[in-house]
Amino acid sequence: MVNITHKSPSLRKAIAQAIVKVSSEVTIDAIVNRKVPKGDVFEMAKVAGLFAAKRTADMIPDCHPLPIEFTAVSYEIKGLEIYVMVEIHTIYKTGVEVEAMHAASVVALTMYDMLKPIDKEIVIEKIQLMEKKGGKSDKKKYFPELKAAVVVCSDTISKGLAEDKSGKIIQGKLNDFGLQVSGIQIIPDEAEQIEKVLKKAESEAVDLIIFSGGTGLSPRDITPDTLEPFIDRRIVGIEEAIRKYGQERVPTAFLSRSLAGVRGKMLVLAIPGSSGAANECIDAIFPSVLHVFDVIKGERH
Repeated sequence: MVNITHKSPSLRKAIAQAIVKVSSEVTIDAIVNRKVPKGDVFEMAKVAGLFAAKRTADMIPDCHPLPIEFTAVSYEIKGLEIYVMVEIHTIYKTGVEVEAMHAASVVALTMYDMLKPIDKEIVIEKIQLMEKKGGKSDKKKYFPELKAAVVVCSDTISKGLAEDKSGKIIQGKLNDFGLQVSGIQIIPDEAEQIEKVLKKAESEAVDLIIFSGGTGLSPRDITPDTLEPFIDRRIVGIEEAIRKYGQERVPTAFLSRSLAGVRGKMLVLAIPGSSGAANECIDAIFPSVLHVFDVIKGERH
């Protein structure tokens, strides 16, 4: 199965459809009036769909087992066609599209099985996903054209004694989200250098600047302390999200420091400099954190 351990749970929804086409009004009347010999077609098929939704991972090899938190099965009759609609919700790391389509398929098959004694010309067609919400694709509306900068704060790397890894990871991930990254700056972890870079970014109308490194507990790690006086408002929720995400994966992550806030209309982040921590910090808050720019503009609350 695809690795989803880096993802965070979110509300996911999916609606799928299947169409069962019968051959005559006699069949429709038998369904509506509950005259089908095998029983109440709509109720039996609904129960089958509920079972199918919960057992999808047992049937489809690459589907992840996930908690089904809501399932609704509804029907609409249009002439000789019965439209089956299945809606499923979950709060998890991956979506429920396949679960919804699997359930819709089983509902349709159950109807076929129950109706075949009285109608030999039933056709099942158009099993398809009608709607999905949640997850990365649903957050594309948060991917505005933003100008971003990445700054690696490290005495060792700035002296050429080690290779930058975290900056490249951050840049790659931001590019994946459609952000324009001007490049990676490498500076010593010194207050004068950090302040200079921050002010330059503001003058160049950078929307997002991420400082990597200098967040440890050593007296030499000064990045968050230097940045804080230059931030108009801290956004503690971002810091909490980073810490929670990291601690779920590495128990000692509670010792790591991060800083998030806004300076004017610029989002400023300071995250740990190790490649693993930088990778996890971006996964923890992106792309949802881009919503902050809508809030700054007053378009969302």
